[in-house]
Amino acid sequence: MAVEALFPLATFQSPGEFLPHTENWFLPLRWYGLLIATAVLIGLNLSSRLAKLRQLENGLISDLLPLLVLFAVIGARIYYVAFEWHNYASHPLKALAIWEGGIAIHGALLAGTLTLILFCRWRRQPFWDVLDVLVPSVALGQAIGRWGNFFNSEAFGVPTDLPWKLFIPAQSRPVIYGTSEFFHPTFLYESIWNLLLFGILLLLFRRGLKTPGMLPSGAMSCVYLVGYSLGRVWIEGLRIDPLCIGSLPPACDGGIRIAQLMSFTLVALGMIGLWWLYGRKQPLPDPSGQRS
Repeated sequence: MAVEALFPLATFQSPGEFLPHTENWFLPLRWYGLLIATAVLIGLNLSSRLAKLRQLENGLISDLLPLLVLFAVIGARIYYVAFEWHNYASHPLKALAIWEGGIAIHGALLAGTLTLILFCRWRRQPFWDVLDVLVPSVALGQAIGRWGNFFNSEAFGVPTDLPWKLFIPAQSRPVIYGTSEFFHPTFLYESIWNLLLFGILLLLFRRGLKTPGMLPSGAMSCVYLVGYSLGRVWIEGLRIDPLCIGSLPPACDGGIRIAQLMSFTLVALGMIGLWWLYGRKQPLPDPSGQRS
C-alpha cells in the first residue's frame, strides 16, 4: 500500500478523454486538445523570448507558429494514415477524421521542418537560428502533449507489475492483452524524458549566451535530435501500438517499428551535425538558402 501511495498511477485510471460536463456539448472539449493548446501558447511565449535574446526579427515567432502548428498537425495525420492505410483503404474519408485519433510525431517533425524551410526562405531568416529557438518549446510541448495519451487511454506499453503500472480499462486494451489490467505508462516515460531534454536545452541556451562561440547555429537543434530520438528508441520498444513495416501491431513480430527506424536516422543526423560543427568547425548548410 505504501508503494502504491508513491506511484498514484497504479491506483487510478484516466477520467476519460473529455473535460467534465462537456461530453454532450455540440463540440465536446477533449483533454488532448486542451493540452495541445496549452503547449502551443507556452511555446509561443517561450520561443518569442528566446528569439528576442537571439536578436531575431520582431514578431517572427508569432507569424510562424500558426503555420507551423497547422502543417505539423496535417503532416502528423498523413504520416499516421500512410502507415495504417490497411485500416483506411475501404473507407478513405475516415482519414480526415483526425478527432478519432491517429497522429504521429515524426510526421509532425517532417512537415514542420519543411514549413520552416519555406518560411525562412520567404522571410529571409537563418533556418538554424530559428530552429534553435524553437526546439526547447518543441521538447516542452511534447512533454505536455503526451499526457493526452493518458486521458485517451492510448499509447501505453506492454503489461507490467511494476509499482508505477497504469490501469487501462478493458475497452482500450488490444484483444491479445484482454486479461491484463496494468501496463507500462510509456506516455509518462516520454513526458519525463522530454522534460529533462527541455531543461538541458534551456541550460545550453543560457550557456551559449554567456559564452560566444560555444553554441554555433544548429547545435541546439542537433542536441534535440539526438536527445529526443535516443529516448524514443527505447520507449517505442515497450509500446504495443507501433506503426510497423512488414508486420502488424500489437506484436510487430518480424517487422520494423517505424518510430525506431526514424529515431535511429535522426540520431545519426544529429551526431553528424554536431561533428560538422565541432569536429570540422564548419557552419551547417542552411536549407533555406540564408546565412546565419
